[in-house]
Amino acid sequence: QVQLVESGGGLVQAGGSLRLSCSVSGRTFSTRAMGWFRRTPAGKDSEFVAAINVSGSRRAYADSVKGRFTISKDNAKNTVYLQMNGLKPEDTAVYYCAAPYSSGSIYDYYTAPDEYTYWGQGTQVTVSS
Repeated sequence: QVQLVESGGGLVQAGGSLRLSCSVSGRTFSTRAMGWFRRTPAGKDSEFVAAINVSGSRRAYADSVKGRFTISKDNAKNTVYLQMNGLKPEDTAVYYCAAPYSSGSIYDYYTAPDEYTYWGQGTQVTVSS
């Protein structure tokens, strides 16, 4: 069983920064790609934010966060991070980390919610204007 626990959310002014962390239990973290998604109060679905492959050598970002957010992965600590700089009010959402069911290719990352099986409980990020 894989369990994910996010932390690091909070209230920040526009232009500020936050770093989200996602601690992952299980022995296979180092062989998994990981992703971050978010859901706004008005959103029905989880919006893709960022993804990273097994080794951390390949990353993908939503256009809305490109150049401001950075995803990284520390396999020794079983943790994936999302560094968020230049935050905007429209970034306000609950942020979730996610892991796929199996290890998959070491080259791939995944951007669709249905490619992920395991999800954290989410952490609230609120950006005031």
